[in-house]
Amino acid sequence: MPPVASIVTQVLVDPADPAFQHPTKPIGPFYDRDLAESLAAEKGWTVVQDSDRGWRRVVPSPQPIEVIEAPAIRALIAAGAIVVAGGGGGVPVVREPGGTLRGVEAVIDKDLAAERLAALVGADTLLLLTGVHRISLDYGTAAQRDLAEISLEEARRHLADGQFPAGSMGPKVKAAIRFIEAGGQQAIVTAPEALAAALRGTDGTRFIGTRTSAPPDSP
Repeated sequence: MPPVASIVTQVLVDPADPAFQHPTKPIGPFYDRDLAESLAAEKGWTVVQDSDRGWRRVVPSPQPIEVIEAPAIRALIAAGAIVVAGGGGGVPVVREPGGTLRGVEAVIDKDLAAERLAALVGADTLLLLTGVHRISLDYGTAAQRDLAEISLEEARRHLADGQFPAGSMGPKVKAAIRFIEAGGQQAIVTAPEALAAALRGTDGTRFIGTRTSAPPDSP
């Protein structure tokens, strides 16, 4: 069995990213309103009501630019190791004028971080696992259509039309689009139990550059 290496991963973000002005990612425990507002005043937090479960702190979710440890990860892969990296989207950092890295309070979307890492290490396939076997249009309605394959043009259009919400399938669709645009061969969204079938081309949703009726090549 090949060795397994787990890498604490720093992900570079832009300190001028607009996300820093509009925190959206809930983190931490739930509070009642009075305590949440008190903590916000004391610590300078932004807090919001999260569904009907209480109030939570929200932090920015900036776009990932670079994975600092990508060269080390490439070297480990070349040496035959299985590398576990980018946990939780990675540790967000900004680069200071002198070149040093500084951590920032933020959460990087895990799907977008996975795309950046996959592209930077030269992966040919990006697998994005979720709770359903395939991406759907008109999800949860009588008109729901599960997709075995989707072109980048179709994915962009449906994303713009709101078919893939930001809080659920949207980041996965964005990550898949970006990976193919960056030169990746294929991006697949599926459930963990359908992973093997998805790689064979019999399950999951496969993103392609242009629409084709031909089945994907086997890995």
